Amino acid sequence: MTAAIDKPARGPSRWAAPPRPVWEEKPSRVGLAGKGLVLLLACLAIVFPLWIVVVTSLSSRKAIDEAGGLVMIPTDITFVAYQELLSGGQVTRAALVSIGITLVGTLFSMAVSVLCAYGLSRSGSLGHRWILMLLLATMFFSAGLIPTYLLVQSLGLTDTYLALILPSAISVFNILVLRGFFMGISQELIDSARIDGAGDLRILWQIVLPLSRAVVAVITLFYAVGYWSAWFNASLYLNDQDMLPLQNVMIQLVQKQEAPVGLGQAIKTGELSGLAVQMAVMVMALLPVAVLSPFVQRHFKKGMLTGAVKG
Repeated sequence: MTAAIDKPARGPSRWAAPPRPVWEEKPSRVGLAGKGLVLLLACLAIVFPLWIVVVTSLSSRKAIDEAGGLVMIPTDITFVAYQELLSGGQVTRAALVSIGITLVGTLFSMAVSVLCAYGLSRSGSLGHRWILMLLLATMFFSAGLIPTYLLVQSLGLTDTYLALILPSAISVFNILVLRGFFMGISQELIDSARIDGAGDLRILWQIVLPLSRAVVAVITLFYAVGYWSAWFNASLYLNDQDMLPLQNVMIQLVQKQEAPVGLGQAIKTGELSGLAVQMAVMVMALLPVAVLSPFVQRHFKKGMLTGAVKG
């Protein structure tokens, strides 16, 4: 009888699919349920405080007193707080100031940032490396608050709306993101436009910007939210109460420093609840960002990631 010859163990077939990483495996039912629970808790943590703010702003003084403060379940809905805030007093004026500062500041910041980023994205532009290094240095080193205040004061910008725009008009981070996106545009496309006789401004306006809608939309939202939410510059450079933007008026209301003209008497007579007014001003401050964000949300992935990676 011939001895059985042990066959060598077969290795993995070359046609077998390679093993996949753990994060690419199909999740189990327990994993899906856990992810859903985490997402649900995260949504509740975000939505629940906003719900309380909105419901409290729409509640009457009686409902707020019965709830002992913040209202979670709406019982007596009224729009008195919003009617008083929008009746032409200090809050209405502050909202108009914030809208004007946001529109003008965003337009100015985007114009300067786009022009600077396009110049820095062209390798043959004059001194672009030195200018880029200078901009990068400002991200790590700053003169400080006192020299900045003295500079604004020496330029005569105190008690002017320019003091709310110029000191924070440019963000180097936004310029770098725009530059990274512009560098990803095909150089052959730009060269062909130059052969046809197009100048830099025409190339920027008719070729670069249409191809960069995603990153331009995202950076525009960043600037707009920054101007709308800014309050520190106004507290430093503005002494006139009539010039204050909405965020500063909201801070005064929340800290109960000073009630807007017309609202103080209404609160004292019991027609309004001071807490409802505070919540209503918060809703007015959050509303523009909440309305605009969904329209720009689809551009975030393409605009931010592409600009950052290619930079």
